[in-house]
Amino acid sequence: MKIGVLGGTFDPIHHGHIMVADQGRLELGLERVIFVPAGQPWLKTDRNITPAIHRVEMVRLSIVSHPYFEISTVEIDKPGASYSVDTVAELQKKLGSETELYLLMGWDSLGELPLWKEPARLVELCRIVAFNRPGYSKPDLKSLEVAIPGISKNVVWLDIKPVDISSSDIRKRVRKGLPIADLVPEEVARYIEEHQLYH
Repeated sequence: MKIGVLGGTFDPIHHGHIMVADQGRLELGLERVIFVPAGQPWLKTDRNITPAIHRVEMVRLSIVSHPYFEISTVEIDKPGASYSVDTVAELQKKLGSETELYLLMGWDSLGELPLWKEPARLVELCRIVAFNRPGYSKPDLKSLEVAIPGISKNVVWLDIKPVDISSSDIRKRVRKGLPIADLVPEEVARYIEEHQLYH
């Protein structure tokens, strides 16, 4: 069984996240994709993150009509910083050793992988699925191989049409009173308005 894992702050979740998960599922033949909202991402300690209860609910609202998507609060449920290697290990334990995990990440994240906690163990635990993101160039696997031996044979390139949507831009638009209806699912736009998020 092949399962995709898409982690992120999801502050807020947007159409780009949904599209990546859907295309990854179709191209890689994944049975389903698990969305994992971050608890306290160690790379984003410099900014305030919307409380987990709101980010989780926005993900739930976004995926309710997608039968192949589900949500895991494995990172939210643990105190302290979130690390992908721990999350993947926990999911593997829950899903069983016969399950192959595919961790979806943007080119920007792949380029930073040597800075992550136990990157060599991470690439042993799962396949890395790297997708293109606007403004980032494709990481050089040869140089990544020097830092993380064995990564070359564990990376799958997912060629998608880049979606130029970012959560930070959505937050800025909300603060300025600009529309976001074409950037996030309708239910998420309504939730942001009802709970006065990002104002």
